[in-house]
Amino acid sequence: MFDPNLINISLQTQPMWEFFAKHGEEQQKAIENNYEILRTIEEHGLGDKNFFGGDQIGVADLVFGMVIHMLSAMEELVGGVKFIKADSFPRLHAWVRHFSEHPVIKDNVPDYTRVVDFLKKRRELYWKSQHNH
Repeated sequence: MFDPNLINISLQTQPMWEFFAKHGEEQQKAIENNYEILRTIEEHGLGDKNFFGGDQIGVADLVFGMVIHMLSAMEELVGGVKFIKADSFPRLHAWVRHFSEHPVIKDNVPDYTRVVDFLKKRRELYWKSQHNH
């Protein structure tokens, strides 16, 4: 059966990818929306816990960890954008450190350089398709 909440989740997380693909005003709006989404995640999702589920890594951590791994590579390619800084999101910043230093994660995360290369090609294809329409 179709779950209408999936559309809502997709719409809520869309800015996390749009800042990477858009330009100008649209990109700035996506960046602002990202900050709002991250504030909500920090306040309501993470709270004062080390991980989303408490003291141990859970499914939410794995999903968000992949998003953050991709987001970090996107930030590098866009340049001038850094979302999760210690002064703006101290709990999420600490979460990133706890998560990325965990042996299970550290030893199994996709190679960052390959992620950057993949996203660079995707961004170029997206821009070419936008200019051909």
